Amino acid sequence: MRIASRLLAIACLAPLATLAQGKVVKIGVMNDMSGLYADLSGQGSVVAAKMAAEEFGNKVAGMPIEIVSADHQNKPDIASSIATKWFDVDGVDVIVDVPNSGCALATAKVTADKNKVFINSGAASVNLTGKNCTPNTVHWTYDTWALANGTGKAVVKAGGDTWFFLTADYEFGKQLEKDTRAVVEANGGKVLGSVLHPLNASDFSSFLLQAQASKAKVIGLANAGGDTINSIKAASEFGIVQGGQKLAGLLVFITDVHALGLKAANGLQLTESFYWDRDDKTRAWSKKFAALHNNKMPSMVQAGVYAGVLHYLKAVQALKSDENGKAVVEKMKALPTDDPLFGKGTIRADGRKIHPMYLYEVKKPAESKGPWDYYKLIHEIPADQAYRPLSQSDCPLITKK
Repeated sequence: MRIASRLLAIACLAPLATLAQGKVVKIGVMNDMSGLYADLSGQGSVVAAKMAAEEFGNKVAGMPIEIVSADHQNKPDIASSIATKWFDVDGVDVIVDVPNSGCALATAKVTADKNKVFINSGAASVNLTGKNCTPNTVHWTYDTWALANGTGKAVVKAGGDTWFFLTADYEFGKQLEKDTRAVVEANGGKVLGSVLHPLNASDFSSFLLQAQASKAKVIGLANAGGDTINSIKAASEFGIVQGGQKLAGLLVFITDVHALGLKAANGLQLTESFYWDRDDKTRAWSKKFAALHNNKMPSMVQAGVYAGVLHYLKAVQALKSDENGKAVVEKMKALPTDDPLFGKGTIRADGRKIHPMYLYEVKKPAESKGPWDYYKLIHEIPADQAYRPLSQSDCPLITKK
């Protein structure tokens, strides 16, 4: 009887042992794979996530790492559906990237409900670490407050004291306009007007005519990706800059500059948290990335995916588990961040990753030494000044004294 009981106990435990041995750390890269944000995110973010996994030998805490991907098509309902299926059916533990703030906010909610992890690199809305913050979200790369206080403040101080906004008609664009408007007015400038345009607009003519008619010194482009590229191209056709108005690209990626070419983009000032040619470490990593991604240098979004996944894996390694998403994020906040692309940093209580931002100006064609040599540094914005202070945060995770 004793032998039979022992055999029965072993038989009952066997499935549990098999489950433990079969556990996989599954990372879901969700973004725009086919639309206006595909170049700055897309398959390049999948490459970046795989590079981070390879740093761990594709295994962490004895568990193999698997990476899956999906296209949210810039639709929050689709993003929410993908996140739900990934968590409930496919065994995904962490979602990364997710450009488009509407999609990111939807993903953050599902992630918190399921107690998983969301590391955002692609979206900009400051609300991810503000009123919509959760204990399961880390916002890694940049946000609307940092962009507004980088580019917006610099342009006003350089004499651009009257503004008109071309704004993408969804969460990201409206928040970026709001944050930049506050910076402009706080620094003595004036906003003369604004116009909303649909996401992935095909024609910017009517919007630019309104901007031109405003006589504002600066036309602020509160959009991104393909919309930024197309609005700058259209502005060139309308002779906006030649007529004396200045374009301020409030969110411009190196992939946008590459698509535009230096002849069209030179002189643009922009704020980024990462540039491939900043130092020896960023150059070395970016060359590896380019070799895996059609000789394209990484955007800051793709760099953020790599760094965020790397830090997530460090937290899982420390915990020896990825089962409790909130616990993993708490460990991510407790561990100092350190990677070759963003250097040393921290993650605040509200989930905001802290590192410097950089104000760059796009080079003239004659200043460029070769492909992807596009930026010259204007100045570095220290980490403790780059993001909205916790004292101004409306994140419910923050206890204010």
